[in-house]
Amino acid sequence: MEMERIYLCIDLKTFYASVECVARNLDPFKTDLVVADPTRSKGTICLAISPKMKARGIKNRCRMFEIPSHVHPIIAKPRMREYIRYSAKIYAIYLKYVAKEDIHPYSIDEMFLDVTSYLKLYKKEPFELAKTIIQDIYQTTGITATAGIGTNLYLAKIALDLKAKKDPNGIAFLDIETYQKEYAHHLPITDFWQISKGTENRLHKLHLKDMSDIINCDPLKLYKEFGIKAELLIDHAKGYEPCTIKDIKNYVSKEHSLSNSQVLFRDYDYQEARVVLTEMVDNLVLQLVEKNLVTSYIGLYVGYSKEQYPPLTTHFKLKEETSSYRLILKKILEEYDYRISETQKIRRIGISFGNVHSRSYQQLSLFNESEEEEKETKLEQEIVYLKNKYGKNSLLRAISLKEEATGRERNQLIGGHNAE
Repeated sequence: MEMERIYLCIDLKTFYASVECVARNLDPFKTDLVVADPTRSKGTICLAISPKMKARGIKNRCRMFEIPSHVHPIIAKPRMREYIRYSAKIYAIYLKYVAKEDIHPYSIDEMFLDVTSYLKLYKKEPFELAKTIIQDIYQTTGITATAGIGTNLYLAKIALDLKAKKDPNGIAFLDIETYQKEYAHHLPITDFWQISKGTENRLHKLHLKDMSDIINCDPLKLYKEFGIKAELLIDHAKGYEPCTIKDIKNYVSKEHSLSNSQVLFRDYDYQEARVVLTEMVDNLVLQLVEKNLVTSYIGLYVGYSKEQYPPLTTHFKLKEETSSYRLILKKILEEYDYRISETQKIRRIGISFGNVHSRSYQQLSLFNESEEEEKETKLEQEIVYLKNKYGKNSLLRAISLKEEATGRERNQLIGGHNAE
C-alpha cells in the first residue's frame, strides 16, 4: 500500500510589496507601501500592498482611490524583472531541500512541494521541515513566507489559505478528517480554492451554501448544473484530491491555444481600438511562426467602457489552417467591423487562436495560396529572428508608430507591468 503523501504549499507573503520593502531596508509589517504605477490614474489597481496596510483592513487588490485619505503609503512602481529575480532565488532555496521533480510552481510567489520521501531523509516532521524552509527563505532574502501542509494538494492549499495565514507561526496542517470537521460549514464558500463568485451563485440556485450541503446533495443535480466540474466540487467538498505533482508534470493537453488580451489605458474609439487589435494579431501570429504552428479557430473579445453594454464574445473558423498574418488579420477585422458598435468606447480587447498544432501536421487544401503563404511565412520567420536578436521594438509595423498604438510600450512590460 502506498504511503500517505505529504505536501507543502508555500506562499511568499505580499510578495511584490515585501520585495520593495526589503529593497528599501524597511519592515513590511511596519511600513505602508503599495506597488502601483503612479503615472496612471487613481483608478489603477494596486499590484500588492504591504502587510501593515492589510492589517488596516485595506484589500490587497484595491484601487488607488480606495486607500483611505489618512493613509499615505510609499508608492513603488512595479519592477517585474526584480520580482522574477527574487522568485528564482527562492526557487533555488526549495531545490536545497526537494528535487525539481517534486516541485510545482503554482505562481511566481506560490509553490507546491511533495515532501513525502524527504521527511525520513531529514528525520523531520512536516511542521519542522516547513519551518526550516521558511526560515531559510527569510534569512536569505528577507521575505516572510507561510506554509500549508496537507495530505493532498488541495488540503495543502486550503491549509495555507484558511489556516496558516491566520496562524502565529504561519504554518498549518490539514488531513481529510480535520478538514471535514473544521470546514464543512465554513462561509463564505468563495474562501475555498477554485470556487468563484459565479460558482457560488450557481450553488445558491440549488440551495447549497456550504461544503456540507454539497456532500449531502444528490450528485445528479450537481452534474446537471456543472457538468464534469461537479466531480471536482464533490471531491473538494469531501477533502479529496487524486491529482499529484507527478500527474501534473506528466499531463499533456489534447487542446492547444494561444491568446493575448489587454485592458486599454483609456477609453478608445472604434478606429483606435482597431489599431490595437491589428497589433495584437501581429504579436500572436509571430508566436505561431516562431513555434512552427498553425491555427484554424479564432476567438475575439471586445469589452465596452460602459458596463451596461454587453461585451462582444465571438468565435469563428478559418477556411484553412494557417499562420498567415494577412489571412488571419483579414478575417478578424471583418468580424470586428461587422459586429462592433462605432459609437461606443472600448476598454478591453482579447483574441485567441484555437486548434493550434504543428505545421508538420497541417492539412493541405486545394484552395491554399501555398506559394504566397510560404513567402509570407519566410518573411515572418526573419522578423522573429531579428526581434529575438535585437529586441521586440527593433522591428515594427508602421501601424505601431501611431499615437494610439500600445505595442511599443507593451513590448517593454512583463506580465503587463513595468519590467525594470
